[in-house]
Amino acid sequence: MRLFPTNGKFAFAIAATVLSASALAQNWPTGNVTVVVPWPPGGPSDIAARPLAKGLTQNLGQTFVIDNRAGGGGNIGTAAVTRANPDGHTLLITSSAPIVINPSLYKKMAFDPIKELVPVTNLLRAPLVLVAHPSVPAKNLKELVAHIQAQKGKFQYASSGNGTPQHLTGELFASVAKLDMIHVPYKGSAPAISDLLGGHVPMMFDSTIAIMPHIKGGKVKPIAQSGTKRSPLLPDVPTFAEAGLPAIESYAWYGLFAPAKTPAPVVAKINAEAQKVMKSADFQKVLADTGTEYVGDTPANFSKFVQAESVKWSKVVKDSGATVD
Repeated sequence: MRLFPTNGKFAFAIAATVLSASALAQNWPTGNVTVVVPWPPGGPSDIAARPLAKGLTQNLGQTFVIDNRAGGGGNIGTAAVTRANPDGHTLLITSSAPIVINPSLYKKMAFDPIKELVPVTNLLRAPLVLVAHPSVPAKNLKELVAHIQAQKGKFQYASSGNGTPQHLTGELFASVAKLDMIHVPYKGSAPAISDLLGGHVPMMFDSTIAIMPHIKGGKVKPIAQSGTKRSPLLPDVPTFAEAGLPAIESYAWYGLFAPAKTPAPVVAKINAEAQKVMKSADFQKVLADTGTEYVGDTPANFSKFVQAESVKWSKVVKDSGATVD
């Protein structure tokens, strides 16, 4: 009894599969595309996703619809994409949190982002800014550290959610500066910033994407930024290294992903079309206005980057002792 097809039939089957995937890529998209953003409207991921979706809609003649599915530190919306049909018509745009941080932070995950998603391209990255409410009696990092220490464990800091770079950078800050703080997680940057502006929480880390309008408006005061160099938008705000804490360096990055098993030709087509939009004048204006850096890449290189980030943030979680459940 023959258990395997003959070489000829096997080769034909492979050829047919390749041709089918190529045809799918050539015709993509054949209908509306859902772009899941696992955070509330108005947050940094949303700010990256909407101009990309607008450009893809204009270029490809099909509607790219943003679907904000917040909750679970980005896990709920991300999990939904892992279960979607891998035909390129359901995509994910998210910060790094549910991809490279949550697997180490949460004891139980309903999905494996490394195995169940395929990286398409990194979109952009932004330094984080430590900002405080105007009522906080500190004009610089040294004064802020002293103020937090004087609170004896009562000082709170907000973040856009458990497992986000904003949260983990706060944990890193606490560890390096030997601070005892209470973490207050929100379901995205927008509600966290709202409470910061209202004085309900005194401090938070957030990307330049989300926080710059409020810095410009004088509603929050920037203390330090987490990049290796000062953002052009914040030339007078020192980096943590300049302020005396060189161990604090982090960026928020935002990437485009598809469900695992999406055919490679389709992934390549999505990547190419996304790159076109990202190089457009409209998208470049978004980068300039938000102090972010363009980091478009190939799927292969982005995949290697994701793997390296997973290792990096796993160590930060372990060293800080942070956990969610």
